[in-house]
Amino acid sequence: MKEISITEFDGIKIGNVENPDAMTGCTVIICENGATAGVDIRGGAPGTRETALLNPINMIQQVQAIFLSGGSAYGLDAASGIMEYLEERNIGFDVGVSKVPIVSGAVLFDLEIGDYKVRPDKKMGYTACINAEKGIFEEGNYGAGCGATIGKILGTKYAMKGGLGAYAIQIGDLKVGAVVAVNCLGDVIDPISNKILAGAFSREKKNFISTEEFMIKNYNHKSNVFNGNTTIGAVITNAALTKTEMNKVASMAHNGFGRVIRPSHTMYDGDTIFALSSGEVVADINVVGLLAANVIEQAVINGIKKAVSFDSYISYAEVNSLFK
Repeated sequence: MKEISITEFDGIKIGNVENPDAMTGCTVIICENGATAGVDIRGGAPGTRETALLNPINMIQQVQAIFLSGGSAYGLDAASGIMEYLEERNIGFDVGVSKVPIVSGAVLFDLEIGDYKVRPDKKMGYTACINAEKGIFEEGNYGAGCGATIGKILGTKYAMKGGLGAYAIQIGDLKVGAVVAVNCLGDVIDPISNKILAGAFSREKKNFISTEEFMIKNYNHKSNVFNGNTTIGAVITNAALTKTEMNKVASMAHNGFGRVIRPSHTMYDGDTIFALSSGEVVADINVVGLLAANVIEQAVINGIKKAVSFDSYISYAEVNSLFK
């Protein structure tokens, strides 16, 4: 098994666009030849587009693009630009009079950071596609991770900067990778040491405030911590799997969230994972599923490690420097 770049998938293009002043952005994964896709939504506050058609009982078998976006529900507008880009290139599901691009996606809440009046829109979605053509893709404060933040159980005062992370591996001819915008309510945990890598952090005391422990101690206090959450991602593989199997891969991939984000899948998160395949290599779905969880796990960690501090939101790197 070897690590590869997330951009090393035949027939797949990935691009980012962001507004670093408004602190929001969009990431698009384009599959011009179509990709078999599935989705699993586990969070209680999702914002998604065209996910019902990924149900195996429904007709559409392939998508042409998946997008991850900031802007909360407003960010779903980015899909219009992605559809325009694909339509111009005659890419989509043939309905006779035209080809309709099938574009699924999910959004995260980043309105509390930067300028909430600026959100990913049609123009940003189109630009993300152009950048995918050019191979413009970076991790950290880019794309959907531009305005991502984490560890918000006690509000923005203790929150840290999240970001966009990616990770991919290859075993023989099989490739499995993931792109994740890390914007969780909870903390990001090192799965080996079980220590908090990033989350609710006290700058005065220079220590982490365990989100799980805080929630358990305050079990009888209901609070609305909706603002600022949701981790969204996509698994990419070249395994030849059916639509039903890709939905299972998306489901298994959530194990990666569970290992490194604590808690995950809360009522205040809209945690969503897509899974898409270019269908080139014969592979066991169980192997693809377990690898999907592994790459999601590492993509989450990469997302917070490559994030850069912004305003009062301190980054993983800056927190680490405090202990040196």
